Amino acid sequence: MVPHLKTALTGPLLSLEKHLIHEMANIEHWFRTQWLEHAAPFYASVDLRNAGFKLAPVDTNLFPGGFNNLNPDFLSLSVQAAMVAIEKVCPEAHRLLIIPENHTRNIYYLKNLFELKNILRKSGLDVRIGSLDETIKEPLTIPVEDNKSLLIEPLKRTKNRLVLENKILGNFDACAILLNNDLSAGIPEILKNLEQNLIPPLHAGWATRRKSQHFKVYDAVVKSFSEFIKVDPWLINPYFDHASQIDFHARQGEDELAKKVDQILTKIRLKYKEYKIEHEPFVIVKADAGTYGMGIMTVKDGDELRNLNRKSRNKMSVVKEGLEVSEVIIQEGVYSEECINEAVAEPVVYMIDHFVIGGFYRVHTTRGKDENLNAPGMHFVPLAFETSCSTPEIDESPLSTPNRFYAYGVIARLALLAASIELETHDPMNH
Repeated sequence: MVPHLKTALTGPLLSLEKHLIHEMANIEHWFRTQWLEHAAPFYASVDLRNAGFKLAPVDTNLFPGGFNNLNPDFLSLSVQAAMVAIEKVCPEAHRLLIIPENHTRNIYYLKNLFELKNILRKSGLDVRIGSLDETIKEPLTIPVEDNKSLLIEPLKRTKNRLVLENKILGNFDACAILLNNDLSAGIPEILKNLEQNLIPPLHAGWATRRKSQHFKVYDAVVKSFSEFIKVDPWLINPYFDHASQIDFHARQGEDELAKKVDQILTKIRLKYKEYKIEHEPFVIVKADAGTYGMGIMTVKDGDELRNLNRKSRNKMSVVKEGLEVSEVIIQEGVYSEECINEAVAEPVVYMIDHFVIGGFYRVHTTRGKDENLNAPGMHFVPLAFETSCSTPEIDESPLSTPNRFYAYGVIARLALLAASIELETHDPMNH
């Protein structure tokens, strides 16, 4: 099922997609040379927005949590990619420990964990799950769905290793630890200075990572890519800016923020004029560190930020784990012109190592095409992609499914490459 594109995609995106398909051999060669220089993150997911004239990433997640939403037909792609990824980080890996998010009661998150464990087991590893949640004192079996359950065990630190102690199953000392916890609440002591290989590394977590740093690197990646394949970088890159020392409650930093919003809106207007786009420009203001669909708003005029009511200020001031927001990223809003049964949809592309393994559509029936869809109250209809994003049909029109998905895979990998360079740049070991 391919979503119906409201725009019927007139305008530059068709030419952009055609161009990407036409340049496929060059693009794949360009990526190969990049991956010789940079190590891809173990896994990632990228949220894209397709405006019909622009296709751009709006978020890159290094602790993806939606493996249950992927098309099961492509499981073999995930398994092959996981084999390659594990050989790189830990060639002698035999046992792998997964550390999940603490809110392990969310059934969708548990299904994700089940699928992730399944992929890793099929790639030839002995996999167990150990939780940072201090309320878990005993091994806990949680039903996920018919005949499927997960065993979650308490973690124990012995010297510089994390182990599981279990009288029935035997103790478990893994050679690699996979974090599926984005560390929004900070880096717990138990994870510091471990001798085991921790993937992704601690500095990939939201305790230290910033979206604005990621998009700064993405900006540079797109510049080089766009020069190489001769496209206007704006077509695949949202304008952005960053503001810090903000206190929404105390109304501190509002003027500065409003000014930056207006500057970006002005830049977008010029581009809309150049491409004869009739839409009204908007920006998304969101917390610069990990959100869970929290701390996000759509703004069409800087003055809106000077006149926030108390409810909006409260909504903007905290994110997941109750963290206060003092830094925000101001990002060009990209309309989402993809619709599934009249509901707005956005593609989310999943990768393991540098391979695209599939993706799905995030659908929200009560949100507009200029709003964030990763929002509470979403009727979340994840719709697995029906092809894998890696093989376009060179002779078909861009509207054919494999071709649309190939374009998604290209943009998602650009964001992945940016994440890889971002992690190298901010690696404390390099400083």
